[in-house]
Amino acid sequence: MKIAKIRLVQEPNKSFIVHNEHSPFAPWHHHPEYELVLILKGKGRRMVGDHVDRYEENDLIFTGPFLPHQWICDSERSENNDGLQDEAFVIQFVYDFLGDKFFEIPENTALKKFLSESTRGYEFYGESKRQIISILKRMFSMNDVERLYALFSIFETFQASSEYHFLSSPASVETFLLKGNEPIQRALQYILQNFYRQVQIKELLEITNMSYATFYSSFKRTYTLPFKDYLLNIRIGYACKLLIDETQNISQIAYDCGFENISNFNRQFKRIKNMTPSQFQNQLFLKKQLKKALSITPYHP
Repeated sequence: MKIAKIRLVQEPNKSFIVHNEHSPFAPWHHHPEYELVLILKGKGRRMVGDHVDRYEENDLIFTGPFLPHQWICDSERSENNDGLQDEAFVIQFVYDFLGDKFFEIPENTALKKFLSESTRGYEFYGESKRQIISILKRMFSMNDVERLYALFSIFETFQASSEYHFLSSPASVETFLLKGNEPIQRALQYILQNFYRQVQIKELLEITNMSYATFYSSFKRTYTLPFKDYLLNIRIGYACKLLIDETQNISQIAYDCGFENISNFNRQFKRIKNMTPSQFQNQLFLKKQLKKALSITPYHP
């Protein structure tokens, strides 16, 4: 249950890594490089730090150094994937790949701030996402020099953009970077990879080699929540993503998120979100209708 340290091979005549990744993707791992990941094909579950979400085509994520992450393809868990293969385009670079002064110059102040805060991971959206994806897809047919200057164009979007969400919580980042906190790191990894089934406290005690009292106090001190409440928040958060997608019915979502029955799912969802799953979906529908109505330009003869 240790975090793997997986690094892509960097060719000696290149200053950064451009890689076309095919499924199965790498397991739960980290590395010292910054990483930009564009999903070209496929869908599944994405874990970045302590954040769990769905991903699909054109998902665009940026992670800072040593932030654990994993993409689990739906096709890997399917008995019949019809030969489908997930695919991603990956850019990796270390902080000083352009020399130890590049990100320190005054013109790169905003870019340096962007990189320093990327330890939590970013998910892009909006026009910034469209710009970056457009550049990445053109990089396929570029030579090495053109790719370097294309990366500079991506940096330009990075420093000017506010169209991204933070992924992992600050607490989880500290957990993964803190020496001597490996048992709680292993517990978090296990929770993220198994939240959709019945996770028992005894499993975590075996993984961490802790007593119940020590584990309970250590986990709560790290995440400000008891293990069961933390697990519940992970499940409800993932359920919200599935409800937004509207590709499954509520009963199936409850099952996929680790709830044994729909009544318990409804009760716990309402306790955390102050509304039922059905009300959550209805609220989303009304927002979409309102947005659609506002986007219609009135006709004036």
